[in-house]
Amino acid sequence: MGRRVIGLVSDTHGLVRPDIFSALDGVELILHAGDVGGPDVLAELATIAPVEAVAGNTDAPGLLALADSLEREIDGVRIHVSHGHELGRPTPERLLERYPHDVLIYGHTHKQLITRAGGRLVINPGAAGPRRFSLMPSVGRLLIEGGRAEAEIVTLLM
Repeated sequence: MGRRVIGLVSDTHGLVRPDIFSALDGVELILHAGDVGGPDVLAELATIAPVEAVAGNTDAPGLLALADSLEREIDGVRIHVSHGHELGRPTPERLLERYPHDVLIYGHTHKQLITRAGGRLVINPGAAGPRRFSLMPSVGRLLIEGGRAEAEIVTLLM
Protein backbone atom coordinates (compact mmCIF):
# COMPACT_ATOMS: atom_id res chain seq x y z
CA MET A 1 0.00 0.00 0.00
CA GLY A 2 1.79 3.07 -1.23
CA ARG A 3 0.57 6.56 -1.73
CA ARG A 4 -2.66 6.78 -3.77
CA VAL A 5 -3.57 9.98 -5.63
CA ILE A 6 -7.16 10.60 -6.72
CA GLY A 7 -8.25 13.55 -8.86
CA LEU A 8 -11.32 15.50 -7.72
CA VAL A 9 -13.40 17.46 -10.21
CA SER A 10 -16.77 19.17 -10.07
CA ASP A 11 -18.93 21.60 -11.99
CA THR A 12 -17.26 21.33 -15.39
CA HIS A 13 -20.54 22.38 -17.05
CA GLY A 14 -19.33 21.09 -20.42
CA LEU A 15 -15.83 22.62 -20.35
CA VAL A 16 -12.50 20.82 -19.91
CA ARG A 17 -9.82 23.47 -19.40
CA PRO A 18 -6.41 22.72 -20.98
CA ASP A 19 -4.49 22.92 -17.71
CA ILE A 20 -6.64 20.27 -16.05
CA PHE A 21 -4.32 17.71 -17.69
CA SER A 22 -1.25 18.97 -15.82
CA ALA A 23 -3.23 19.58 -12.60
CA LEU A 24 -4.34 15.94 -12.56
CA ASP A 25 -1.16 14.41 -13.95
CA GLY A 26 -0.33 11.15 -12.21
CA VAL A 27 -3.74 10.49 -10.62
CA GLU A 28 -5.01 6.90 -10.79
CA LEU A 29 -8.72 7.77 -10.67
CA ILE A 30 -10.89 10.86 -11.15
CA LEU A 31 -14.01 11.37 -9.04
CA HIS A 32 -16.38 13.93 -10.59
CA ALA A 33 -18.90 15.48 -8.18
CA GLY A 34 -21.54 16.43 -10.75
CA ASP A 35 -22.70 19.11 -13.17
CA VAL A 36 -20.64 17.33 -15.81
CA GLY A 37 -22.27 18.91 -18.84
CA GLY A 38 -22.12 15.98 -21.25
CA PRO A 39 -20.43 12.72 -22.20
CA ASP A 40 -17.59 14.49 -24.05
CA VAL A 41 -16.32 15.86 -20.73
CA LEU A 42 -16.10 12.38 -19.21
CA ALA A 43 -14.43 11.00 -22.35
CA GLU A 44 -11.82 13.75 -22.31
CA LEU A 45 -11.12 13.31 -18.59
CA ALA A 46 -10.79 9.55 -19.15
CA THR A 47 -7.66 10.23 -21.22
CA ILE A 48 -6.04 11.19 -17.88
CA ALA A 49 -7.39 8.34 -15.71
CA PRO A 50 -10.57 6.29 -15.23
CA VAL A 51 -13.51 8.51 -14.26
CA GLU A 52 -16.40 7.89 -11.90
CA ALA A 53 -19.04 10.63 -11.81
CA VAL A 54 -22.30 11.50 -10.10
CA ALA A 55 -25.19 13.56 -11.43
CA GLY A 56 -25.48 17.23 -10.59
CA ASN A 57 -28.58 19.39 -10.62
CA THR A 58 -27.91 20.61 -14.19
CA ASP A 59 -27.09 17.20 -15.71
CA ALA A 60 -29.92 16.08 -18.00
CA PRO A 61 -31.09 12.62 -16.86
CA GLY A 62 -31.30 11.26 -20.42
CA LEU A 63 -27.87 12.54 -21.49
CA LEU A 64 -25.76 10.73 -18.90
CA ALA A 65 -26.67 7.66 -16.88
CA LEU A 66 -25.15 8.85 -13.60
CA ALA A 67 -26.06 7.85 -10.05
CA ASP A 68 -26.91 10.49 -7.46
CA SER A 69 -23.99 9.37 -5.30
CA LEU A 70 -21.18 6.89 -5.14
CA GLU A 71 -19.17 5.24 -2.42
CA ARG A 72 -15.66 3.88 -2.70
CA GLU A 73 -13.17 2.44 -0.28
CA ILE A 74 -9.52 3.01 -1.07
CA ASP A 75 -6.92 1.54 1.27
CA GLY A 76 -9.38 1.55 4.16
CA VAL A 77 -10.59 5.12 3.59
CA ARG A 78 -14.34 5.29 2.96
CA ILE A 79 -15.28 7.95 0.40
CA HIS A 80 -18.69 9.42 -0.45
CA VAL A 81 -19.25 11.56 -3.57
CA SER A 82 -22.42 13.52 -4.31
CA HIS A 83 -23.14 16.87 -5.90
CA GLY A 84 -24.47 18.34 -2.66
CA HIS A 85 -27.68 19.81 -4.07
CA GLU A 86 -29.60 16.99 -2.36
CA LEU A 87 -29.00 18.91 0.88
CA GLY A 88 -30.39 22.20 -0.47
CA ARG A 89 -27.47 24.40 0.45
CA PRO A 90 -24.58 22.02 1.15
CA THR A 91 -22.24 22.82 4.01
CA PRO A 92 -19.57 20.66 5.66
CA GLU A 93 -21.81 20.37 8.74
CA ARG A 94 -24.78 19.10 6.72
CA LEU A 95 -22.62 16.62 4.82
CA LEU A 96 -21.00 15.31 8.02
CA GLU A 97 -24.42 14.89 9.60
CA ARG A 98 -25.89 13.01 6.60
CA TYR A 99 -23.02 10.75 5.51
CA PRO A 100 -20.84 8.57 7.79
CA HIS A 101 -17.84 8.22 5.45
CA ASP A 102 -14.25 9.28 6.18
CA VAL A 103 -14.04 11.58 3.13
CA LEU A 104 -16.99 13.54 1.71
CA ILE A 105 -16.62 15.09 -1.73
CA TYR A 106 -19.19 17.47 -3.18
CA GLY A 107 -19.64 20.35 -5.60
CA HIS A 108 -22.60 22.61 -6.40
CA THR A 109 -21.41 25.77 -4.60
CA HIS A 110 -18.35 26.25 -6.88
CA LYS A 111 -16.42 27.28 -3.73
CA GLN A 112 -13.14 25.51 -2.98
CA LEU A 113 -13.12 24.03 0.48
CA ILE A 114 -11.15 21.56 2.57
CA THR A 115 -12.37 21.01 6.12
CA ARG A 116 -11.26 18.42 8.66
CA ALA A 117 -13.66 17.51 11.47
CA GLY A 118 -12.99 14.77 13.98
CA GLY A 119 -10.67 12.86 11.67
CA ARG A 120 -13.08 13.17 8.72
CA LEU A 121 -12.42 15.24 5.62
CA VAL A 122 -14.90 17.33 3.60
CA ILE A 123 -13.74 18.54 0.17
CA ASN A 124 -15.25 20.74 -2.49
CA PRO A 125 -12.70 20.92 -5.32
CA GLY A 126 -14.38 24.07 -6.68
CA ALA A 127 -15.67 24.49 -10.20
CA ALA A 128 -13.41 23.27 -13.00
CA GLY A 129 -15.60 24.62 -15.82
CA PRO A 130 -16.63 28.12 -16.90
CA ARG A 131 -15.68 30.78 -14.41
CA ARG A 132 -18.63 32.01 -12.39
CA PHE A 133 -19.00 34.51 -9.63
CA SER A 134 -15.54 35.80 -8.62
CA LEU A 135 -14.12 32.31 -8.04
CA MET A 136 -11.07 30.88 -9.76
CA PRO A 137 -11.58 27.52 -11.52
CA SER A 138 -9.96 24.62 -9.67
CA VAL A 139 -9.72 20.88 -9.08
CA GLY A 140 -8.56 18.82 -6.12
CA ARG A 141 -6.13 16.02 -5.40
CA LEU A 142 -6.94 13.49 -2.70
CA LEU A 143 -3.86 11.80 -1.22
CA ILE A 144 -4.34 8.52 0.64
CA GLU A 145 -1.50 6.82 2.45
CA GLY A 146 -1.45 4.51 5.43
CA GLY A 147 -5.22 4.75 5.89
CA ARG A 148 -5.09 8.54 6.17
CA ALA A 149 -6.45 11.08 3.68
CA GLU A 150 -5.22 14.57 2.90
CA ALA A 151 -6.31 16.92 0.13
CA GLU A 152 -5.10 19.91 -1.82
CA ILE A 153 -6.72 22.37 -4.21
CA VAL A 154 -5.09 23.16 -7.55
CA THR A 155 -6.09 26.42 -9.24
CA LEU A 156 -6.68 26.27 -13.00
CA LEU A 157 -5.47 29.31 -14.88
CA MET A 158 -6.45 28.54 -18.49
